[in-house]
Amino acid sequence: MTTRVWDYLPEYEKEKADILDAVETVFSSGRLVLGDSVKGFEAEFAAYHGGGHCTGVDNGTNALKLALEALGIGPGDEVVTVSNTAAPTVVAIISTGAVPVFVDIREEDFLIDTDLVEAAITPRTKALLPVHLYGQSVDMAPLKAIAAKHGLKILEDCAQAHGARHHGELVGTMGDAAAFSFYPTKVLGAYGDGGAVLTSDEATDRAMRQLRYYGMDKVYYVVRTPGHNARLDEVQAEILRRKLGRLDEYTAGRNAVARRYEEKLGDLTGPGALRLPSTNEGNTHAYYVYVVRHPERDRIIEALEAYDISLNISYPWPCHTMSGFAHLGYEKGSLPVTEKLAGEIFSLPMYPSLDEATQDRVIGALREVLTAL
Repeated sequence: MTTRVWDYLPEYEKEKADILDAVETVFSSGRLVLGDSVKGFEAEFAAYHGGGHCTGVDNGTNALKLALEALGIGPGDEVVTVSNTAAPTVVAIISTGAVPVFVDIREEDFLIDTDLVEAAITPRTKALLPVHLYGQSVDMAPLKAIAAKHGLKILEDCAQAHGARHHGELVGTMGDAAAFSFYPTKVLGAYGDGGAVLTSDEATDRAMRQLRYYGMDKVYYVVRTPGHNARLDEVQAEILRRKLGRLDEYTAGRNAVARRYEEKLGDLTGPGALRLPSTNEGNTHAYYVYVVRHPERDRIIEALEAYDISLNISYPWPCHTMSGFAHLGYEKGSLPVTEKLAGEIFSLPMYPSLDEATQDRVIGALREVLTAL
């Protein structure tokens, strides 16, 4: 059987009874849309993050889009973010009519280079959108200082960092709003699509609830446009309620997998060696994916196919290099660190139910391939 970077079936076997009970709970409730399961999950997800407000939506992309709209971002506004992210980050910005402005990243952690942010700000800049990539928090202190100085909003992209912390603070609690995805691969994953927006601001939360429901403030009465049909599904909400109680267990499991990689691959040193991820001081990593680097990345991935190991690259094409974003006007070489890393990074299997035998098979094959290069 092929080993891949993610597999939900071992976890499903362990949690099957609870997952199926969640489905039965919804189907027998008499309410299939915006019922008790969505309300319960919203309250519990907000409580996990220390309070505030949570609005459940249908996916992570709409979580970003509607959050931007709720924060007042619209046509012609600029949003400073990164290019080394999943395309939905950029798609969401553009879908509001706003313009993404890319800054480069730090080579050591793949995260936004906060030293470059202020130079990217123009009179049209309205928001900063840091991406807590791969499960690790951005250094938020300088971004908060810049936002305060220039009167900007901060929307955290937390799609890959459920449960991650920065100096003790959970990601999603350090900006004006935060967007989460519950796509099945995520640290807190549904059994389909789902998303949510956290905020401590009542007006932003009210706007979110209107935006996700056609712009309505009450049934059949629209109070704002544009509105959307972007409701979190009851079944997915009930499943997420059950899994939320295991979120800390999931992150602990991912960290255990990461430690085994460090123990068994950390001795590979020297020129051209495999470079393992690091955790910044003050951060608690959620390890959504375990991203390593090597200049011969493509050869390594190809060679591992012979061992029936299929790996992933997150992400092979920075957004500014994609033809669909060519209208943004970024030339090759404009984000040198982002472009360099895109040619070297790849992900090793990472999920909390990854058993040691499977992980050791990957490690052994990887060491053999590296030795043969």
